[in-house]
Amino acid sequence: MLNGKKIVLGITGSIAAYKAAFLCRLLIKKGAEVQVVITPAGKEFITPVTLSTLTNKPVVSAFFAANDGTWHSHVDMGLWADVMLIAPATAATIGKMANGIADNMLITTYLSMKAPVFVAPAMDLDMYAHPSTQANLEKLKSYGNHIIEPASGFLASSLEGKGRMEEPEAIVAYLETFFEKNQQLSKKKILITAGPTYEKLDPVRYISNYSSGKMGFALAEVCAERGAEVFLLSGPVQLQAKHQGIKRIDVESAVEMYQAATRLFPSMDAGILCAAVADYRPASFAEKKIKRNGEALHLELLPNPDIAASLGKMKTQAQVLVGFALETDNEMQNAKNKLQKKNLDFIVLNSLQDAGAGFKGDTNKISILTAQGEKVDFPLKSKKAVAEDIIDFILSHNE
Repeated sequence: MLNGKKIVLGITGSIAAYKAAFLCRLLIKKGAEVQVVITPAGKEFITPVTLSTLTNKPVVSAFFAANDGTWHSHVDMGLWADVMLIAPATAATIGKMANGIADNMLITTYLSMKAPVFVAPAMDLDMYAHPSTQANLEKLKSYGNHIIEPASGFLASSLEGKGRMEEPEAIVAYLETFFEKNQQLSKKKILITAGPTYEKLDPVRYISNYSSGKMGFALAEVCAERGAEVFLLSGPVQLQAKHQGIKRIDVESAVEMYQAATRLFPSMDAGILCAAVADYRPASFAEKKIKRNGEALHLELLPNPDIAASLGKMKTQAQVLVGFALETDNEMQNAKNKLQKKNLDFIVLNSLQDAGAGFKGDTNKISILTAQGEKVDFPLKSKKAVAEDIIDFILSHNE
């Protein structure tokens, strides 16, 4: 999986920098091309001569060569690489990455990087556990970076605990797994719906719900990371799609989402219907703001088109259709009914009765039901991790 891959290896000022030599050798044995970028502090622990000998490339550390002014382009490296790996990554470097402090060549390369970035922390256990370090790691995750969790073991401080950089063999295996997953959905086209819909009452008011779109956007990111061409139908949300493989189509109302979904779905390999679509819309739209007159206001609501049911009728044997069910009561039976009535292959169930699940939050707790009657429960996780679980489950049932 690493044969022919171009890897920028960032090395920082940690005693674990000695492992970078083994890491370089393993990556090159796998057929990768490695370009080392090292911080000034990193050179105190391992020499550029060692790294250059192993990689057959000059090691980059400064912005330019002092003797002749030759410029080292961090932008070019960001375009060249298939992946950037920072191992070891100190607390200082992680903090700079999280906050965009571009005071050395490694950080400017990171900020210019177009490829996925992997970070292997290395530090003493108390530094790793400190709230500021954990907050910075969470910030890096939110940017789409991949964190290779450190191991527990004997540390340079003579203490034992979590903070030891993962071993080179494990890091290489992590990268291989990533690239293997990166090809799982290659040449597949996937339609994903996300967010709420707005059903207008007048120029300033609408009927909607609390959906943030986070679950649908997480699914879009995971599918794109695995090589799919993603068509993301999004209701009004404040989120941004980060991956270049995502084609975002913004809609506002349920009717607009229905029209776009039914137009796109015939050319798709799969559809994942994660949007919280309004079931009803006002029968009429007031051209001017509705004024309060002290009397009760009566609204007539009309049913919106059922996107899931319509796509279920259109679905061919070659396509996969996944629905979502957010329930407040009788959860399992309601989900089973929706699965069957709308001709879905899978349905993802979550309940507002579960703490940390549902709208707006960054976590979710789900169960997945199949058309064959299988049910699998998953624990509370981040929505990105939930998205990974959903795609893994679907793939495992469609091999």
